[in-house]
Amino acid sequence: MTASLGSLTAFYLLVSVVPLYVATSGTGDTGAGLSTGVMMAATVLMELAVPAVLRRCGYRTGIALGLLLLGVPSAVLVVSPALPLVLAACVARGAGLGIVVVAGPTLVAELVPDRRRGEALGLYGVAVGVPAVVALPLGVWLSAHIGYGAVFVLGAAVPLATLAAVAGLPAARGSAEHHTGVLGGLRDGGLARPVMIFAAITVAAGIVLTFLPLAVSAGARGTAALALLVQASAMPLVRWLVGRYGDRHGIAHLLLPAVLAAAAGTAGLVWLHNPYLLVAGAGLFGAGFGAAQNITLTLMFQRTPKPEFGRASALWNLAWDGGMGFGAVGFGLVAGHVGYAAGFALTAVVLVAALIPTWIDRRRTR
Repeated sequence: MTASLGSLTAFYLLVSVVPLYVATSGTGDTGAGLSTGVMMAATVLMELAVPAVLRRCGYRTGIALGLLLLGVPSAVLVVSPALPLVLAACVARGAGLGIVVVAGPTLVAELVPDRRRGEALGLYGVAVGVPAVVALPLGVWLSAHIGYGAVFVLGAAVPLATLAAVAGLPAARGSAEHHTGVLGGLRDGGLARPVMIFAAITVAAGIVLTFLPLAVSAGARGTAALALLVQASAMPLVRWLVGRYGDRHGIAHLLLPAVLAAAAGTAGLVWLHNPYLLVAGAGLFGAGFGAAQNITLTLMFQRTPKPEFGRASALWNLAWDGGMGFGAVGFGLVAGHVGYAAGFALTAVVLVAALIPTWIDRRRTR
């Protein structure tokens, strides 16, 4: 939990600061977009390789490598905002993020008894969810008040200090990767359905996080910020509560209500001029998103032999990162033609469509 908290804090501290920093070098929106895009592309590519990395290096060395890749390049950013240097640092940081977000839940799932796995994954969700609530706005605030250099030093110090916790991790190596590789897991319907359902929700998450502040009027930016805070706060709390409940009463039957909550919350965002519906919709979406995080990941581990836990975690993280990226890009292309309100309505329709594989999965589980 300490390693996960430190690594995601390092990520969120800089995720919005680096694009601002790049823009000061004269590259404008193009450079800012590239800095995030390159980092997330490196994250996705590394996630495909993490099961092999853990098999070769072990958890202790693998997670230490992830923390180093998140920390050292952050310090290098102090040197210059030149785009080539920044993009190289972003590639390294994205690779480090890819390692820790796959290795973390895999190790948690292996360490705890099966009967406590849902709650343990919920606690892991809190460890990686709190930085989104605290470190993301903190990084932007600190950059404006004490400068970019100090933020980059802090972004380097946090993961490097967290290396102390790595000494307490098991040195055991990840289990052997399946011969079909990570993406071969999609041939199994028991894994493919949760991945498809979760990807639909992460598409909506990418849309909400990217475009909600842009969709409201300038005078309502404070309301949008509050809505995103409520969404980010509900997510880890519900993720933990659902895991705790699921260990005691079963978790598969909760997937349908989670998707419904996410769809209803997104539909609430259509009324952009109503601050109450905006905040309530964002909170309901956050609750559905948090519940779906725990439910889909737990189901995938339940349906996967322990030697293939790394592959299940990699597939789940690919659905998260790929879905958010696809959602942000796709909505950007559509919203200019139909408007933000209609775009959110279409997003809710996508989540309603995700109820079909959810219903199929529920029947197959029974």
